[in-house]
Amino acid sequence: VRLVESGGGTVQTGGSLRLSCAASGVSFDEHVWGWFRQPPGQKLEAVSCFDSVSDKKYYSNAVKGRFTISGDSAKNTAYLQMDSLRPEDTAIYFCAAVRKSIIGGMPPDDYEYDYWGRGTQVTVSS
Repeated sequence: VRLVESGGGTVQTGGSLRLSCAASGVSFDEHVWGWFRQPPGQKLEAVSCFDSVSDKKYYSNAVKGRFTISGDSAKNTAYLQMDSLRPEDTAIYFCAAVRKSIIGGMPPDDYEYDYWGRGTQVTVSS
């Protein structure tokens, strides 16, 4: 199983980025897909997650209304569209996946995720 994030970079406040998470070795629709981030010197925090079959989506309060999670099962790829970016969104962003058959409910806790990517850096300048 391999998850590879891409699409990070440096943007100005108010700008947009779209992160991609290309997955291999997993069945897209059998997993819940999540995005996490780790700001400099801070702990990992959940950003968003979704189930492609039920289309249930969850967002943290910090990103609700600005970020949109989605996925393409044919491409085995999850996305995170990030709009109206702020300096406090600066972080390393990770995608993760967990088998729906083993989670207790939605949204999964971070420790429940089976698979993780290596992350992509997002920097928002003021």
